[in-house]
Order: sequence, then C-alpha cells, then structure tokens
Amino acid sequence: MKVTVCIGSSCHIKGSRQVVEQLQKLVAEHNIEDKVELGGTFCLGNCQRGVCVMVDDAFHSVSPESVGAFFETEILAKV
Repeated sequence: MKVTVCIGSSCHIKGSRQVVEQLQKLVAEHNIEDKVELGGTFCLGNCQRGVCVMVDDAFHSVSPESVGAFFETEILAKV
C-alpha cells in the first residue's frame, strides 16, 4: 500500500508535518512497515481540502486530529 502525504505550503500550514509524524509512528507501532510505503509529494491539487493524503489512488483529507481514525479505517483495516 502506498500512502502519499502532501507537504506543499498549504498542507504544511494545515499540519502535514504532524500527519506524517503520526503516520510514521502508527505504522511502526503496528509493525506494518513492510506493507505500507509512506512518501511525500508537493501539491495534490486539493489545497482547500486540508492535508491531502493519497492511499494508492484514493484521495483523503486528513488533519492532525483525525489521523488516528484515518489510519484505522483507511490503512490498518486494508493491509
């Protein structure tokens, strides 16, 4: 599974660094590093929707506050 987080200026202001750090921690805690590839990119084209995250080909809007729920439903449940 490929998870790509936007680290462009708009998403950075909305907390992309915290989202990346929390995702890294959750992936490590659940020992799924071999199943999840975390990456960053500049601008996914949906700046108005918050921190943009792509899981494979599906777009998601994530905030630092919603990372836990996002991880449970969109990553952990699918690996």
